[in-house]
Amino acid sequence: MKRTHLYCTVVLCTILPSIVLAIDSWEVEGLHGQIRVNGQLTEAPCTLDMASKWQEVSLGDVPAYRLRKPGDQAEPVPFTLLFRNCIRTQSVIYDQRTDTPTWDAMQPVATVSFVAQADNYYPQMLAVKGVTGLALKVTDKQRNDIRLGARGKPQFLEYPQGTLTYYVTPVRTPEKLSEGQFRAVMDFRVNYD
Repeated sequence: MKRTHLYCTVVLCTILPSIVLAIDSWEVEGLHGQIRVNGQLTEAPCTLDMASKWQEVSLGDVPAYRLRKPGDQAEPVPFTLLFRNCIRTQSVIYDQRTDTPTWDAMQPVATVSFVAQADNYYPQMLAVKGVTGLALKVTDKQRNDIRLGARGKPQFLEYPQGTLTYYVTPVRTPEKLSEGQFRAVMDFRVNYD
């Protein structure tokens, strides 16, 4: 009996410090913190640069005299999507408008589609909030129109870093033109096939 009691005492003396050490000071202010890490594992020939994911494009002051009648356009303003870590890979994408392939044995090919609220008069253009009589046209570097919700023309991405340049152009609609600040939001999606 004494042996069992002694054995239990030794075991308790050995375990008790471990239990006490397991109780930490998590609740004490200034002695702990938390770092959340997340990501997404993808299989794509390039990754979109963080600076391109959230952008603001300033059109500045758009003079009303440039937009006197429906269809008139102001100066286009460029914005760029940056791609990093592009790998050499065979790529082929069919242009949805012409059904012609764009391909390369070593260079990535991508299409970009933009999604936004469409203008009532010009459904291929972005609607704006804050003023009337104005819509925004999006074009690629070659000035091909980008239709909202549809993939744009396939474009090559350089290795190891590539860029795609687009333009936003203010366009007069048939609605009465009003002055003031305006804004629009569009999302985009990059597709590799």
